[in-house]
Amino acid sequence: MDAASTGSTGLSRADIGIAAYILAAVLFFIIPIPSFMLDVMLAVNLSVALIIMMNTLFVKEVLDMSFFPTMLLFATIFRISLNVSSTRLILSTGDPGNVVRTFGQFVGGGDIIIGAIVFIILVIIQFVVINKGSERVSEVTARFTLDAMPGKQMAIDADLNTGAITDEEAKERRNKLQEESAFFGSMDGATKYVKGDATAGLIITGINLVGGTIMGVTRMGMPAVDALNNYGLLTIGDGLSSQIPSLLISLATGILVTKGSKAADFSGLLIQQLFGIPRVLMIVGAVLIILGVFTPLNFVLFVGFGIAFLVTANSMRQTIEEAEIEEEAREEEAEVEEAEEIRRPENVVSLLSVDPIELEFGYGIIPLADVNQGGDLLDRVVMIRRQIALELGTVVPIIRLRDNIQLNPSQYIIKIKGIQVAEGEIMFDHYMAMNPGYVEEEITGIPTEEPSFHLPALWITEAQRERAESLGYTVVDPPSIIATHLTEIVRQHIAELLTRQDVQNLVNNLQETNPVLVEELTPAMMSLGDIQKVLQNLLSEGISIRDLLSIFEILADHAVATRDTDVLTEYVRQGLRRAISGRYFVTGEGNKNNVVTLDPKVEQEIMSSVKQTEQGAYLTMDPERIRQIMDATRAEVTKLEELGRNAIIVCSPIVRMYFKKMSEDFFDDLIVVSYNEVEPGIELESVGMVTA
Repeated sequence: MDAASTGSTGLSRADIGIAAYILAAVLFFIIPIPSFMLDVMLAVNLSVALIIMMNTLFVKEVLDMSFFPTMLLFATIFRISLNVSSTRLILSTGDPGNVVRTFGQFVGGGDIIIGAIVFIILVIIQFVVINKGSERVSEVTARFTLDAMPGKQMAIDADLNTGAITDEEAKERRNKLQEESAFFGSMDGATKYVKGDATAGLIITGINLVGGTIMGVTRMGMPAVDALNNYGLLTIGDGLSSQIPSLLISLATGILVTKGSKAADFSGLLIQQLFGIPRVLMIVGAVLIILGVFTPLNFVLFVGFGIAFLVTANSMRQTIEEAEIEEEAREEEAEVEEAEEIRRPENVVSLLSVDPIELEFGYGIIPLADVNQGGDLLDRVVMIRRQIALELGTVVPIIRLRDNIQLNPSQYIIKIKGIQVAEGEIMFDHYMAMNPGYVEEEITGIPTEEPSFHLPALWITEAQRERAESLGYTVVDPPSIIATHLTEIVRQHIAELLTRQDVQNLVNNLQETNPVLVEELTPAMMSLGDIQKVLQNLLSEGISIRDLLSIFEILADHAVATRDTDVLTEYVRQGLRRAISGRYFVTGEGNKNNVVTLDPKVEQEIMSSVKQTEQGAYLTMDPERIRQIMDATRAEVTKLEELGRNAIIVCSPIVRMYFKKMSEDFFDDLIVVSYNEVEPGIELESVGMVTA
């Protein structure tokens, strides 16, 4: 059975050991212990302090000692309890055991003055040097770690969006970031334990010295000088036996907080950084030889050290040259292996994967995406995914950012599933100014077109920006232009980006809170593919699927009557009429919404052209007749646009989906809603009727 095994009590040996360690510290405050037991405990205390210090030296990452603040507290309370026990023995029997007496006589030189000086030096080192520095470093590290958390989290999101890391790696990094924050925050408080422990040790030593002298004179009849010398040595021994382990713990604390948070071989890097530059060792060796030859300093000592440094420098230089040769050989081998790997036929499989969304840009746009150069394009991409998730209720796939040397320096292209769907070009050190329609005074600039909505715009300089904004122009910087364009492209294609796996993830999330509904709907009534088509139909017209619970409730109510996903989509739209009305119409008494309606004859003609098949319904209307209806629609929609309104067509529920499909080839953003999708309190005013 190993140390982690559990017995019938459910406690492991490690649990019992820690509990015994803490319990012993508590008991030592209360129960007197014999001198031999104190010797054992002092040896244990010194051993624990050495183990902690050596661990901080050789551990590769600070989080590998994440429980260091707790260890510090345990070791401190245990050491103070030993101080109390040794004080009790010194005052009561004058025999605190071998360890205390040895520290007083051997370490202190058998002289109270020498021992006192050594003790005071140790206290000064601990207070002024180690404790003070460790406390300050811990405080600053904790503060900077907490301040840097938002930036590090955004960097993780950016790496995730660019595909540099996977979801699992991102999760692991976030957890590590939280652990670092908690650790350095705890270390900031733990250094106060070390400082308090040193203070308590100093006070206890003073009390022992005074109390022991009084006890020797009054109780044992010793002369004052003999009492002071005897109890003084014991007190110094007690102070040294506790301060040396305390000093080791303080040193371990300082090592840990100054070590940094990167995984590394501390001792190896320390030696490498200290003695890794041969030129430095040669200079130091030459200086030592000059000092030994031309000054009264010890010739043998300084010249010997100088020669040793010169020999070491020569050895280091040869080692570095050999390492460089080996590195070049490894690089050549890696290149050969890479070339052989490319030649393998099975390697072609890795080229078949297609990224859902890609943003490629010329080398001139790289600074906008490079965080080290102050670019925030990656952060904007993260915000795009969050914005669309909140707006449409679906997760946008990872957006891959790549530089492309084949593009112009200021050009960028957007790809959906490997196919280019949009492009744009920016001007560096310029801003794009757009007239919202009411600004009469013109400004000078380079004419261009806003890439997202194809609006007329001007490129202006930084000096013109303030004046353009004061006149009422909408002024945006290049990163905002790219981010807005990317957002609109993602919105337009979000329906086709919704995969079955995405739908399954949405279903799994809903099942955690509404298992009965999910089990009723799928797979018995609707397959995952059918649900995907309904959600894609909604997203294609900009309808949010965030309220998935309501959508599934509606589907469960109507899927028993029909399996036609287009018809089911219409039922869902009618069930979501509050959301649709809130998106397209203005509510409130006296607020009229201008719309265009369909002539009942046109509606009847459309319905007469619908042919039902097992695969669904489709229109059989003559293409020329469709063009005539669309021309009439365009004429009426123009009236709305002249009034500054959205192009909205309102028609009967049974006609809506067919008219929308009919208009998709003629209009990019025509909004078609049915009367059943309008909330009762909304007032509609028709400015025209589509007749043809």
